[in-house]
Amino acid sequence: MSPIPAEWAPHRAMWVGWPSHEEPWAGETLMRAAQDEIEELVRALAGPGLERVRLMVGSEAELAGAQARFAGVENVEVVAGTFGDVWLRDTGPIFGAGSGTAAAFRFNGWGGKYVMDGDETVADQIGERSGTPLTRVDAVMEGGSLDHDGEGVILTTRQCLLNPNRNTGWTEETAQAVLGEALGATRIVWLGDGLKNDHTDGHVDNLARFVAPGVAACPIAFGTDDPNAEIYDACARDLAAAGFKVVRIPSPGLLLDEDGEPIPASHMNFLIANGAVVVPTYGNEAAGKLAQEALASVFPDREIILLPSNAVLTGGGSFHCISQQEPA
Repeated sequence: MSPIPAEWAPHRAMWVGWPSHEEPWAGETLMRAAQDEIEELVRALAGPGLERVRLMVGSEAELAGAQARFAGVENVEVVAGTFGDVWLRDTGPIFGAGSGTAAAFRFNGWGGKYVMDGDETVADQIGERSGTPLTRVDAVMEGGSLDHDGEGVILTTRQCLLNPNRNTGWTEETAQAVLGEALGATRIVWLGDGLKNDHTDGHVDNLARFVAPGVAACPIAFGTDDPNAEIYDACARDLAAAGFKVVRIPSPGLLLDEDGEPIPASHMNFLIANGAVVVPTYGNEAAGKLAQEALASVFPDREIILLPSNAVLTGGGSFHCISQQEPA
């Protein structure tokens, strides 16, 4: 098949997940706060981003509330669905060129850590609602573990893709064969570890992203106490050694959870939309502005929109994780 389009290619629609169950958010208060942040995202996508947003609600109890929030908002379609967790990037299908087909991998709850009813059927639901036939792939894979340049090159991490909690016995050669057939991959660029305490086992969309053919972005530490500084620098070296021009994006710096452990917050979880790039921020205004400036240098024709994602992050991801594009 032809390679998966790059995220900056035009979209016919953007799927976004809506927080629909209290359990993943440790209660209603955080769930509502996450909904408020995602509402801002959806309105930005449907406005300056000029996306047709398909907002997937994972429970009947939350459907009416979502419909009320977006009543009369142009370009937003509220879709009733079923899922346990909100991360459509990982549970949904990966759309091919022109959205003529989509690859549906098996999903096992991020290596068996978070198995929730309905998540294994999200790809089927999105395929049916979008009118896209699915190509079944007999391998466990999450969309956030891969990034595509549109020309057949895929970025990923060994920590995730070769983890035996996904596919027992996988090697780099096995992955190349599977992704070549399923996603048109001609080359896989292997990075090492992802961010500390990332429950996804190092998804690449928190670590490194293509921003143009031959150009990849990765973080640079913000502050002397950034817990991922060495990981960022190793990533930059690996990308340069693989032949890419490297753009360094300032990280959000050190963020701690209620137990004093580092949180895997990342500006790299930005979402490339039609006409815009939406960047998650986490309360550090200076770091956010620096990330905005860096991304503006590689996306000069798109508006760079900063939006808060602190509540969304408590669920385990950010804007890229909750979304999945349908290429035009």
